[in-house]
Amino acid sequence: MKKYNVAILGATGAVGQEMLKVLGERNFPINDLKLLASERSAGKDIEFQGKKYTLEEATENSFENVDVVLCAAENDISLALSPVAVRAGAVVIDNSSAYRMDDSVPLVVPEVNAEDVKKHKGIIANPNCSTIIALTAINELNKYSKVNRMIVTTFQAVSGAGVNGFRELDQQIKNISEGKEIEIKTFQHQIAYNLIPQIGSFDEVGYSQEEMKMQNEGRKILHNADLKVNCTCVRVPVYRSHSESITIETENEITAEKARELLANAKGVKLVDDPNNKAYPMPLDTSDQDLIFVGRVRKDISKDNSLVLWCSGDQIRKGAATNAVQIAEVLVNENLI
Repeated sequence: MKKYNVAILGATGAVGQEMLKVLGERNFPINDLKLLASERSAGKDIEFQGKKYTLEEATENSFENVDVVLCAAENDISLALSPVAVRAGAVVIDNSSAYRMDDSVPLVVPEVNAEDVKKHKGIIANPNCSTIIALTAINELNKYSKVNRMIVTTFQAVSGAGVNGFRELDQQIKNISEGKEIEIKTFQHQIAYNLIPQIGSFDEVGYSQEEMKMQNEGRKILHNADLKVNCTCVRVPVYRSHSESITIETENEITAEKARELLANAKGVKLVDDPNNKAYPMPLDTSDQDLIFVGRVRKDISKDNSLVLWCSGDQIRKGAATNAVQIAEVLVNENLI
């Protein structure tokens, strides 16, 4: 099997580290590996599959002879370096939001629209984590009967804010237990024993940046310019895995029984739907794996052709790192590199 030269841009962050882990788990055919990070991290060693790799500072000269770049860096870094990598001959799979709404850049969830990978011009965008989780959950339902409208509430773990999210929740819990003052740096308010109905800044109508991603990205991925989404995003004091309450309105009725049948065979989905025996998706069960658990499937009693479900998924893995590696696998399998 042909092997490829791979670079991870932003290799020291939570997503970059998870990308490295997932590459190993999925036996991605790596010939050479470059781990790129900030100047302050350069020179440190990271072990991968029994071999030590030295972190290199990410510069415009970092991409010679690289086939695939998995970008786990912030928007500004991706905007500066992704085009440089493309000019050097690499394909960039970008986890930032920098290129998601660029008409020339495919936005891909492999279970949903893998064929869009073929349209790439050097950069392929990874969608927002909540969008990936939601669209993986509803994909087979949408194929059976087109989804016209979604009402979504997301319950997003602190790790969605990166390493500092973990640290802030830990520190606040510790300080509260010791009767000390808490510090608020990463989130808008105390997150320990609380929830915050804001992720990102609000627009003039009152929706946050995170909330609008579900509609804007969903339209692009599903090739449905008329998709309507009403989304509320909430930060919750959970370490890992986002959960979502989703109501879909479809062109034709999908019964709860038919929905369960479709979901039981859906790519990337595990049906966990036995509420009488207290079986339903939860963050603890979905962490550190790649399936989107779906359950609490039921008819929307308030409207015709409407269905309600609940899902959970690991936003660091399937919502970021694994989705990016899956895109790279499509490139390999379709001989697009």
